Amino acid sequence: MTSSNPVTSPIDPGAGAASERIAAQLRTAILAGEIAPGERIRQEDVAERLGTSRLPVREALRILEAEGLTEHTANKGARVPRLDAAELDVLYRMRERLEPLALIQSMPHLTAGEIRELESIHERIAADADLREFMVLDRAFHLGSYAGCASEQLSSSVTRLWNATQPYRRAFMSLGGQHRRWIVDHEHRLILDAIERRDPEDAERYLAGHIRRTRIELAAHPELFGATAARRT
Repeated sequence: MTSSNPVTSPIDPGAGAASERIAAQLRTAILAGEIAPGERIRQEDVAERLGTSRLPVREALRILEAEGLTEHTANKGARVPRLDAAELDVLYRMRERLEPLALIQSMPHLTAGEIRELESIHERIAADADLREFMVLDRAFHLGSYAGCASEQLSSSVTRLWNATQPYRRAFMSLGGQHRRWIVDHEHRLILDAIERRDPEDAERYLAGHIRRTRIELAAHPELFGATAARRT
């Protein structure tokens, strides 16, 4: 990991949940783009920065590997996965099929309070949040809409796909400007309207189209697959 890595706050080595706290800090850094696709995460560096032993770091990396945020390669250790265009296309096609299913499974069980929270998130996105905030809110909007899905297997699969594709979605949105943000906002509004009306057919159609459009536009920007890994070690 490079010396610029932001994960620097100390960890109490006596805390029983040290590995969970380390995982939380690394997860935040990866999702925020502070650790790039292809970048190695050295156990000894993390342990030194956080003032702990390697054991909880090793356990933290196993947690993140199960979430699709890291991978372990022989003789090289852990790193954030790096995808090529073909791999990303497959993952987006999986999202096109699994996320609409998660949404229609979730919708009957979403509470009025959960739907109000989705409305609040949408309003914050529409208020022209910066890219970092947008990425957090966009993730909260979509994963929040799946909160009522009772299938743990489906929910965890969807989350893994989001984790794997987020760096490329961030790079893509950074190129888009206001016009692309307007399109995303409009698609979110259609999805939210279908959720509020409890209309599974519209919700499924709007969400699949939302994901499909991003997949097609990503395929038109092959330069993103180098840019996302520019900070590899």
